[in-house]
Amino acid sequence: MKHQEIADYITNWLKDYVQQNNLQGFTLGISGGVDSSLVSTLCARTGLPLLCLEMPIHQPKSHIDRASTHINWLKSNFSNVESMEIDLTATFDEMEKVLINNNDDQEKIDLGLANTRARLRMTTLYYFAGLKGLVVAGTGNKIEDFGIGFFTKYGDGGVDINPIADLTKSEVYQLSHFLNINPSILEAPPTDGLFGDDRSDEEQIGATYPELEWAMQAYENNQTEEDFKGRQLEVFKIYKRRHEINKHKWKPIPVCKIPEELKK
Repeated sequence: MKHQEIADYITNWLKDYVQQNNLQGFTLGISGGVDSSLVSTLCARTGLPLLCLEMPIHQPKSHIDRASTHINWLKSNFSNVESMEIDLTATFDEMEKVLINNNDDQEKIDLGLANTRARLRMTTLYYFAGLKGLVVAGTGNKIEDFGIGFFTKYGDGGVDINPIADLTKSEVYQLSHFLNINPSILEAPPTDGLFGDDRSDEEQIGATYPELEWAMQAYENNQTEEDFKGRQLEVFKIYKRRHEINKHKWKPIPVCKIPEELKK
């Protein structure tokens, strides 16, 4: 992997997009995870204005500390970086009071509220993007965005551009190491931070990112469950199930095309 060339390529791609669309710069949410840390660093490298938003919602202190550490590192290295903390906890709590029906399935309630967190953050990002003429930069990697659909539709999936969606999680880590992202971020277990605790992505998914990268390759090579056994079979099933049920997240919105003869 040619780290310098890839970093420069993405940086130039980001800068070209903003300039060609007559916008001013970028905004994104900083979670304290590796994906948002990498994307914000690449955006900062363009020299264009970058607004980093911290948007805690009952966030564990470790997440907040990592996010703040990264933002401070960005500011010390790039003069074009600004930041704001928008605490959405009270807003989320009010929504929860209105939305919850105690007769509903608790597991579905928990998932619905997790997705609500992501959508509140998306709304906040677009508020500031609209005020300042900024592009909302996405932070999903290839496995999340086009492999298992591990993102919230119209939440963290609601973005203008995504500079790392062609990088696997392993490649994200490689490029982040190269760009000197803080070790505490690189060493932390990946988590979406949507449940107010420290549950990891692996705990939610049932497989590690290297395992999912292997399964993605096997699936794209048209291999089937009959080709595997043991742990490989288990991981392949996890990948296949999530890939197939979440395809709607990355496909264009279906449009009902009315036959012309019906319009006459």
